Amino acid sequence: MSVEKQLKAKSGYGMLAVVIVALVAIVGLFIWSVAGIAGTPDGVDAPAAYGLGLGASIVAFCSWFLPLNGFFSLQPGQARVCILFGKYVGTVRDEGFFWANPFYSKSMGGSAGIGEMLELEMSDSKAAKAAAQKAVKGNPCTISTRVRTLNGERLKVNDKMGNPIEIATVVVWHVADTAKALFDVDDYQSYVAMQAETALRHVASVYAYDHLEDESDAAGAITLRANVEEVSEALRRELAMRLAPAGVEVDDARLTHLAYSPEIAQAMLRRQQAEAVIAARKKIVEGAVSMVDMAVKEMAAGGTIELDDERKANMASNLMVVLCGESETHPIVNAGSLY
Repeated sequence: MSVEKQLKAKSGYGMLAVVIVALVAIVGLFIWSVAGIAGTPDGVDAPAAYGLGLGASIVAFCSWFLPLNGFFSLQPGQARVCILFGKYVGTVRDEGFFWANPFYSKSMGGSAGIGEMLELEMSDSKAAKAAAQKAVKGNPCTISTRVRTLNGERLKVNDKMGNPIEIATVVVWHVADTAKALFDVDDYQSYVAMQAETALRHVASVYAYDHLEDESDAAGAITLRANVEEVSEALRRELAMRLAPAGVEVDDARLTHLAYSPEIAQAMLRRQQAEAVIAARKKIVEGAVSMVDMAVKEMAAGGTIELDDERKANMASNLMVVLCGESETHPIVNAGSLY
């Protein structure tokens, strides 16, 4: 596993001044040499110093362009990975204008084979051709360390109970270790996208979409719909573990979409409606029973009306019908004797 090493680059302004002074000196040497050779009388050999000066100025001028390749600048939130002839030297994280060894690589070498590149280039797909070009050039050595957001697509997965659901997530991440991001994985951005999808599928299969009343531990179980914070935290931990080899840290992970698949959405809606009706009926029955019990006890405690068990049962039945019925009741008044 690669480990990032901090590297301090030299200020580019000082080296720029040196380069400018060197250019002036080279031009001055060239002019002096040419003027000396031109001023030599005919028939007299020019001093060797003029010839040496002319040759040195030409060689120096050709070499003068080499240091120009060492200048680079970094903005806030950027870092440059320095690679010298295939060896990792360090990472510059400071912002500003710098100069470093001009032989440091500007980009990573391509990882695709010749056959794979030819196959991608011959493809009609623009994405395939872009992938081929990227495989040839490789990743740039200047990498962004800013916070990024990955808005995942909607995935169709099965939850813990096997129900097909649609789910999507948004992941906030940043590169923490530039060496791991460039050297330990082929393409860290594609790696993040693939691992985000894999982690989301795994977390969705661990939890059920909603509570089921026939489950013994339904009241305390974590579900995707009812426990969004817990599920998001589990997803963040899963992503942090999977993305650690790529030097990527996960700042946040949240579910952005959660729903049943269209083929079972109507059936699940009817089930939820049935559960709501059952819960309402249960509450109504509990209240009606307590009211009937209170009425019978109050009548018996007063002593004004004495009812046998059969009349108590009949009255309880009538009260239950009145209290639990959905439509309005129409009572029949008994004008005769109770017995």
